[in-house]
Formats: sequence, C-alpha cells, structure tokens
Amino acid sequence: MIRRDGRQGPPARAWSQPPDQRPLAPRQPQPPRPDHRSGSAHAPTQTPQPYVDPARRRGTPVPPPPPGRRQAPTPPEQPPRPARTRRRPHWGRRIGLVLLIVLVVLGGSVFYLDRSLTRVDALSGYPGRIADTPGTNWLLVGSDSRTGLTPEQEQQLSTGGDVGNGRTDTIMVVHIPESGAATMVSIPRDSYVPIPGNGRDKINAAFAIGGPQLLVQTVEEATGLRMDHYAEIGFGGFAGMVDAIGGVNLCVPYPINDPLAGVNLQPGCQDLTGAEALGFVRSRATPLADLDRMNNQRAFMAALLKKATSLGTLLNPLRVWPLVTKTAGSLQVDENDHLWNLAGLAWAMRGDLVTTTVPVGGFEDTDSGNVLLWDREKASQFFGALAEDKPIPPELLTTN
Repeated sequence: MIRRDGRQGPPARAWSQPPDQRPLAPRQPQPPRPDHRSGSAHAPTQTPQPYVDPARRRGTPVPPPPPGRRQAPTPPEQPPRPARTRRRPHWGRRIGLVLLIVLVVLGGSVFYLDRSLTRVDALSGYPGRIADTPGTNWLLVGSDSRTGLTPEQEQQLSTGGDVGNGRTDTIMVVHIPESGAATMVSIPRDSYVPIPGNGRDKINAAFAIGGPQLLVQTVEEATGLRMDHYAEIGFGGFAGMVDAIGGVNLCVPYPINDPLAGVNLQPGCQDLTGAEALGFVRSRATPLADLDRMNNQRAFMAALLKKATSLGTLLNPLRVWPLVTKTAGSLQVDENDHLWNLAGLAWAMRGDLVTTTVPVGGFEDTDSGNVLLWDREKASQFFGALAEDKPIPPELLTTN
C-alpha cells in the first residue's frame, strides 16, 4: 500500500489515534557518564562560599553588568543601628556630688578655723632688718601664758599662778629648705645675747620686755636668719593638743619627779597625757637642767607631729577635728599667717627631721644670773649654713 506521503507501509494513524496510544519513539543511546572513582575527567570539587553582594563591600569596586543585561539598582546602605545599652545608676555623678559637698564643708571649716586664730603683729619689721634668706624660717615660742585657764585647770597643769608679764619656756627656730630635711634648732632661754635697746640679757627677757616683736628682732640679729612665720602657744593649748590625739608616746630616759612641774615619771617608753607631757617639757629636775629640757622639748615635738600627721589621726574625725580646733583656738600667729601655713609646717616636720641646739660655749654668772654662752665661732658657721639654705655640718650638730 502506498501512503499519501509516497512511502510504502501501513497508513499513518498518528492523527487519528489519541496521544496516549501513540507508539513511543525508540530511545537514543546516551553517552556513558564519567566514573569519578576511575579518575576520568570531571568538574573540580568546589567549596561552598557565602554570597556577599559586591555593592555592600566598602571600598570594593562593583564590576559592571554584562552587556545586554540590566542591573538591578543597589539599595542605599543603611547606617548600623546602635546597640541598646542598659541604663546604669550614675555612680560617677553621685560620687562627684559627695566630693563637692565634702569640699564645701571642708572649705567652710578651714575658713572658720582660720578666722579663729589669734593674730599678733610679730613680723612687721624694724629699721635695718636683715634681708630675706633662702628657705622658710619659723619662730616657735612656748609661753607660760595662763590666758583662758580656769583656776582648776591651773592647778591641774601646775602652772604656778600668775607671773605678770609673759615669759618663754621654749624658743625654737625651724628651717624648711627648698629641698631636703627640715632642721629644728633649740635656743636655750638663758642664752646671753644682745637685746636691741636693752643691752645683753637672757634671750627670754626680750619677750618679757617687748613681746613677740622684740623677740623676733633679737633672734634675727643673733642668728642672721630672717623669720618668715611666727607661732606661739600657751599652757592650755599645749595640753589640749596632746589630749585631742589621745596622748603621745615618749621614751623617758631617766626618772623625773618634779612637784613644781606636776610630773612624776619613771624611765621607759610610755603614753603621756596632756598634763604629763606639759610637765615633761617644763621640768628642770634633771641632771643637765635646761639642756635636758631642750632635748625633751625636741623629742616631744617630734612625737607630737608624728602622731598628729599619722593616718590613724587624719582618718579619724573624732581626733582630727578636736586637734584642729584646739590648735586653732590656742595659737597666736603673725598677722599674715594662716591655717594652711601651719599645715605646711607640720607636713615638713613629719618625716626626717634634724634636731639640734645652738653650739654651747659654757656658762657664766652675770647681773642677769647664771647665763648660757654660745660658742661664737661654731654658732657663726652653724647659722651661716642655714642662712645659705645648706645642711649644717655634722660636726656642729649637738643634742646638748
């Protein structure tokens, strides 16, 4: 049979049969798949990498789109959202507020205490006064003034009642150098020196005759040192400072039994109350009398300053406040001195402190009684070193 298309064979029935009954075309053979285990050619193994949009890389150029293909617009880069932080208490502000309150209170207290200092005209000057010398010089005076003491306190402190014009039991010069340790020099009260306008006499007579001004002039002309500050303390303030810090510890080198000074001490290191410490520095019932008393005064001053500037005192309001108030209420200072000057003095004397006395040349009986003479040559070298702000030569240092 000849078909319509001119080929021989049965007529094509593809148009008349349903699609699902059409005969399947023979499957063409497929090329064999490469065997990965046999080492035949195959695509290399690739490690998956995270996709990063080149447009989001800062500083990375974006490749141009392929030709004929439109690139989707890059969305604008959004700024990073700030991390949420938990609100914490403003401890810094609270601490700052507390410190501000403390400073205000301390500032007001310092101003109040500074005004409570008794001021005297001690350093106003005199014709021909010596020029300023380097370093800082203090004249410290311990007087036997009974001002402010009740009769009961006078009896307790064994002051001996009224003695008329004030006298000085203690005269010290403290030299604070530009660098190095401070030097505390005891000047014996019986030192026989020229007193301006009054001839030669015991140095403590200058205070009785002309008060602080004449004493300052006498000390300056005898030593060649110009005084920058002046401080004077009486019996009551002296004992009150000691009691304010709970007493001081002193090593008594020998027994002291002196009813006139109101003290009876045995040898050895011990804590002394205000009354006992006052008797310790006043007593002359010792082998060397006034010379021993000067040694005791320097030892006491060192112990008092050590205790007053210790952390146990400075960090204890129950001690530091009574100490400051007692000191401010019992001191007499020059018109230009302030509480912070006194604090600087105490701070300079808290550590290494050279303690000594004027070189002594001997004793002599005069119209003023038995007096103490300075070794003129050694005293000139002694005070000359301080006037030049230099350490005193070791061979000139003495404790007697």
